[in-house]
Amino acid sequence: MRLLYCVLGAGVGIGFALHLAGPPVSVFFLASLGGSSVFLFGLTRAPAAQPRALFGGHLGGAAIGIAYYHILGDAAWVYAVAQGLALGVMLLTRTVHPPAGTNPILMIYIHAGWSALILPVFIGVAALALCAVLWSRLFPGLVRYPVSWFECSPSWTLWGGWDEDPVATETARSLSGSARAV
Repeated sequence: MRLLYCVLGAGVGIGFALHLAGPPVSVFFLASLGGSSVFLFGLTRAPAAQPRALFGGHLGGAAIGIAYYHILGDAAWVYAVAQGLALGVMLLTRTVHPPAGTNPILMIYIHAGWSALILPVFIGVAALALCAVLWSRLFPGLVRYPVSWFECSPSWTLWGGWDEDPVATETARSLSGSARAV
């Protein structure tokens, strides 16, 4: 039964977000919310599903796409650089929300203006989050969303192919060098 609640919740959530933020001609604006609904209703406990990552990832990625389009245009290399920067910003701010990774590309492709950060991005994300909050409280056995308002995503700093925490390693090296100097 919980599976059915999750599946229905994802559909209701994306429907609500599209109703509030996306008239039929701009549904493309909200494509990344489809992936977000999977996180909010299917992977509710995941750090990437929590509000910090959800809002930070979507707004940050969209802002980067809009800025790059307005400064550099829509050449193929602009898409690539904006995408890389969006990932870097999400990792550094620990607001990684994988579906939001599409936002820089979408914003450049549709030649979005700054108002797109409010409508459809913020309104769409807020509608989806609100629906997840309410839905998770309506049905027994569901984890209440959000699990943690400010949980970092990722919850560690071992990004990509790193086999050790570069910040902790450098700090340890600095401390061991200071100890030897004394």
